[in-house]
Amino acid sequence: MSDIEKVKQLRKSTGAGFKDCNAALKESSGDLNKAAEILRVKGIAKASKKMDRNATEGVVVISGDEKKMSLIEVNCETDFVAKNNDFIKFVQELSELNNIHSSNIEELKKASMKNNKTVDENLIALIAKIGEKITIGRSRTFAAENARNFVYQHSVIKDNVSKLVVIVSLKTIDKSDKVNLFGKQLSMHIAASNPIALNTNDIDQKLIDKEVNLIAEELKNSGKPDEIAKKISMGKINKFKEENSLMTQDWVMEPKLKVKDVINKLNFTELNIKEFVRLKIGE
Repeated sequence: MSDIEKVKQLRKSTGAGFKDCNAALKESSGDLNKAAEILRVKGIAKASKKMDRNATEGVVVISGDEKKMSLIEVNCETDFVAKNNDFIKFVQELSELNNIHSSNIEELKKASMKNNKTVDENLIALIAKIGEKITIGRSRTFAAENARNFVYQHSVIKDNVSKLVVIVSLKTIDKSDKVNLFGKQLSMHIAASNPIALNTNDIDQKLIDKEVNLIAEELKNSGKPDEIAKKISMGKINKFKEENSLMTQDWVMEPKLKVKDVINKLNFTELNIKEFVRLKIGE
């Protein structure tokens, strides 16, 4: 086998660049297996150096169906890499495995991919090949009994890969077109309105305390009497809770109605919003 054919074969088996393959073959005196080992070791070293950088770009990938559905975030440094074919191929296979392992990231990293190497090994090889920091970020799986999952993607890059994903789980046995339409519209509403909780009493107290402090700071130098300032503060907090809770938000399709009003108006036989997630790259 000629040197150039060895380089081609090594590139095909490792995914490394021409220069790296050529150097590894020289170092291994033409032994393909040793050259592959050299590249792997060097790849790990390169990957470790790159992990100090910031990875604020990336994609969110979904897999599954209405009974069990998962999303996973994979971060990289640039939008250019987020659209790279090798990156897309990796995240799509990763997403399928994530759904199988129900978003258990420790299990996922040890899982075997189609090339019989683990997720961790493939991740290191991809970092070495592409030359950017790549990390596995947030993930979530929805698989509640008697629930149906609805999804919305925004800024789609390819198929199940996008910049923003919403999954909402509706507890219902109803499979009518009315439920299907509502599920689709609700996921779109969540994408646009970005609620932080289902109901007002579900909002994290730390977030409320932070808002209280901001409002107090805002009113400190207003010159208003304490009683009036307290009422204004209470009103602002209540508004904050309503605007950030899904059930009390203005319905995007018909702003005169709240989400809870729409559910009552549609008069479903049995329907509850069980849980939802909105995941956007960069937030």
